Amino acid sequence: MNYRHAFHAGNFADCMKHALLVWLVRALLRKPAPFFVLDTHAGAGRYDLAAGPAARTGEWQAGIARLLDDLPEPLADYVGLVRQAGLYPGSPTLIRALLRPDDRLACCELHPEDHAALRHSFARDRQVSVHLRDGYEALGALLPPRPARGLVLIDPPFENPDEFATLAAGLRAGQGRWRPGVFAAWYPIKHRAPVRGFHAALQAGGLRDVVAAELWLRAPLDPARLNGCGLIVINPPFGFEAATESILEALRQRLADNAEAGSALVRLAAE
Repeated sequence: MNYRHAFHAGNFADCMKHALLVWLVRALLRKPAPFFVLDTHAGAGRYDLAAGPAARTGEWQAGIARLLDDLPEPLADYVGLVRQAGLYPGSPTLIRALLRPDDRLACCELHPEDHAALRHSFARDRQVSVHLRDGYEALGALLPPRPARGLVLIDPPFENPDEFATLAAGLRAGQGRWRPGVFAAWYPIKHRAPVRGFHAALQAGGLRDVVAAELWLRAPLDPARLNGCGLIVINPPFGFEAATESILEALRQRLADNAEAGSALVRLAAE
């Protein structure tokens, strides 16, 4: 409840997460049938990088600011949507920009100020519902949805020391309720031990068709620092792995300042 994404909006982790999110939503658009998206930890929806918390931390200067000029093709779709949005778009704003008239978005946010801002942004939008509720609880309450195809984005704040275990349990529960759905879950990389445990828990949980995409800007050795991040994707759409390799490499080339930076795409479970 203390976490405010505004302090980190537009940083390297946002760039990675949002570039892959845009690709995933575009993949859903390939078919004419409508789809549903659940954003479990939606935040405020949009952020002013030139004022307030984002300006105080300045994290966006090492993130989205480095992508706005001489843009690599794999990042063009994502950065184009950022430019159109005015203020930096959080995941709900990016998703909404891509929806067709019959597609739906449900957003969950517990922080009262961020929830109020999100509700205000979508106050007259019949395709978007905004919920003041726990995102993990929403995996049981809002799944399976109608329409019966779509995506779940889980982007927890990782305030709690057991967040990896909670996320693994949430993915198992959500996928058990909605097997055809695509699930994408963000996680931090500070040092490797918690990430290895998280991956092992997903494999032990019997999940199928699971891919982990990771980007790190520094060697993941310091447990007190965000050195990188990852995105777990369950049921990735056709072409995800090839596209992700290009996106991660483009991000690494633009955002990394040292030879320790790298990226990886690992299949944790077969289809």
